[in-house]
Amino acid sequence: MTILPLAGKAALITGASGGLGLHFAKLLARNGAEVTLAARRMAKLTTACEDIRASGGTADALEMDVSDGASVTAALASVERPFDILVNNAGISGEGRALDMDEAEFDAVVDTNLKGSFLVAQSVARSLKAAQRGGAIVNVASILGIRAGGGVSAYSASKAGLIHLTKVLALELAGDNIRVNALCPGYIETDINRAFFETAAGQALIKRIPQRRLGRPEDLDGALLLLLGDAGAYITGTTLVADGGHLVSSL
Repeated sequence: MTILPLAGKAALITGASGGLGLHFAKLLARNGAEVTLAARRMAKLTTACEDIRASGGTADALEMDVSDGASVTAALASVERPFDILVNNAGISGEGRALDMDEAEFDAVVDTNLKGSFLVAQSVARSLKAAQRGGAIVNVASILGIRAGGGVSAYSASKAGLIHLTKVLALELAGDNIRVNALCPGYIETDINRAFFETAAGQALIKRIPQRRLGRPEDLDGALLLLLGDAGAYITGTTLVADGGHLVSSL
């Protein structure tokens, strides 16, 4: 009998109505976790959960706006058992150069990517501490939180903040056996960005990646499972990059 690495674990994935969040939810379900998919779009979550159940997994939907503290509190209060695993994936990119970005858009990006991750991690960690059970939190950051890129000032700032927040949470929660790490993807091909990477500008960017290709969602699977499972039991406060060598490429 195959023993799945996350069997018996309850996992919460935010931003799970599509894209990487949905991919992560399916990955965790295949590896034995009972997954709860959280996002604002309940109709998409319901469909996603039906797909996971059809494949033999256990999945529930949870309506949540991570940028709204009241929404986070209400959503998590409705869940009976503490989550063992949190994947903080909800995020938005924002658009435009710093001098062209208005205050409302900057706030929206930071509120979702940084404050939202803090609010959900805080609530989940409080439940784990009260239950005196360890757990694992992975904050999905980005290589743009480490290396600067033009036209994404709010996004880069939010992801840099998330990386440092990860380290602080790891330090504060280590005594409670709650591990906190950051996963930093490079450029991963998704439905949202596929058209851009077919343009001349997109192709030029791909050529600057040492592996000369975009990442695929499944290229993140091993890193995420390591950070969430028992194999990574002594890993906390780290930033794990999966970017095809982008960060070590020449400037």
